Amino acid sequence: MERDHLEDRLAGTLLGTALGDALGLPAEGMSARAIARRFGRVERFRLIGQTGFVSDDTEQAALLAQSLARFPNDPDRCAADFRRSLVGWLARLPWGVGRATVQACGRAALGLRPSGVRSAGNGAAMRAAVAGVFFHDHAEDRRRFGRALAEVTHRDERAVAGALFVAELAAWLARQPSPAISLEEACAGITVTEPYLQGVLCEARELSRRAVDTAEAAAALGTTGFVLHTVPFALFCFLRYHHDPLRALTETISPGGDTDSNAAIVGAWLGALHGEAGLPSELLRCIHDGPFGPTHLRALAVCLAEVRMGNARPAPGYSPIAALVRNLSLWPVILLHGLRRLAPW
Repeated sequence: MERDHLEDRLAGTLLGTALGDALGLPAEGMSARAIARRFGRVERFRLIGQTGFVSDDTEQAALLAQSLARFPNDPDRCAADFRRSLVGWLARLPWGVGRATVQACGRAALGLRPSGVRSAGNGAAMRAAVAGVFFHDHAEDRRRFGRALAEVTHRDERAVAGALFVAELAAWLARQPSPAISLEEACAGITVTEPYLQGVLCEARELSRRAVDTAEAAAALGTTGFVLHTVPFALFCFLRYHHDPLRALTETISPGGDTDSNAAIVGAWLGALHGEAGLPSELLRCIHDGPFGPTHLRALAVCLAEVRMGNARPAPGYSPIAALVRNLSLWPVILLHGLRRLAPW
């Protein structure tokens, strides 16, 4: 893969993650009826005016990208660096963090190994796509790094398998010269050894093949943060609507549930397939450009592309103080959104 193509697909993956995350964040935990009543179709950001804010999905993907840039040849050192980064990141009080990740960071802070817990949540899957694109041409590295990075927080085999599938599909998509491809071919060619995940992924593919509507697929597959719900439902939405990125994200969010993580995975796949240019530019411009914002994510893509070309580059970091100030400033807004969901109107 040429360097510019790789950089574009890396940027698309990270920015697509951010786009899905920021669109889905205000609707997280809501039902389909509540989302339709309050927001209609989620085609713009709804947290504060027209500005989108990313949450833990994007931020963990960015931290993972930093660790890949620092240790691209050693999965154990890469995972150890990611573990340390997560502990420092959690100290800045981010919002939306899953229980398994909090527990894993607590274990890591105490020096307990392994840090990962027996959870089948979607925390490892939501951040995995960038590793797949980075190792797009090295299947063994994708598996070794993918497992090591997933197990930093999640050691349940279903969670690990979900993360590996997200990375494998992202790698396949990034290798394509154009979006005019057979996605069915991609999914059929990915080996999934975890039997439960394999079964629900097959069901997702069949629902897409039958062109059922999103509500029916959501009822059949589930939309919660359980990895056996998240990854198959994300796959259905991607296969069904990948030709129209904004619609794909809107359809992913509309049934409710873990909307930000579900949409973050779909967004990452869309970016891996279409590149940054294929994502809605008007929405990307509206994402808050602070810590883990578009400028930071593009810089990470440039760095990762250079590293894959054999050119050592320092990994772009973020300002811990700016992240803490932003998080403290927005926590009241996040809490108000949570309370607002309790209202019957």
